[in-house]
Amino acid sequence: MNSTESKYPKLISFLKRISISILIIFMITLVEIYWSMGALSNQISSGCMTCSFLEDALMMAFFTGIFLSVVFALLYKVKKFFIKAIIEFLLLVILWFFWNYSIFVDRESSWSTYDLRSEMYYTITLSLFPVILLGSVCILLLNYRNVFQKNKN
Repeated sequence: MNSTESKYPKLISFLKRISISILIIFMITLVEIYWSMGALSNQISSGCMTCSFLEDALMMAFFTGIFLSVVFALLYKVKKFFIKAIIEFLLLVILWFFWNYSIFVDRESSWSTYDLRSEMYYTITLSLFPVILLGSVCILLLNYRNVFQKNKN
């Protein structure tokens, strides 16, 4: 077997892994946004009066899926599962809090007189439980082989 033939299984495996990663992150991000910020779904966006909450959530989930899948693919070579999982979890949580904060500012605080401290407080209050729970589920699903299967030696 020549070197060209041996590259294809690796490429197919990589594309399969990243596609599954994009799908998992997309779906869980969409659930997280609706769970955390769903109470604001009927409010009008200050940035786009005709944009629906669903459109915003789908766009955020799509970009999150693509971006984090690429970043997580770069972390694929990290052999220490605990360190890799912590880095992935922190990146996911930071990005989700950013999206939730953006939604809160766009649909709630821009229409009122919130200061930065109040915006952060309300965002964290609405997001903390869903972000931690769904972030843990997402990281477990993305790393199921490392978590649930025994190492083959």
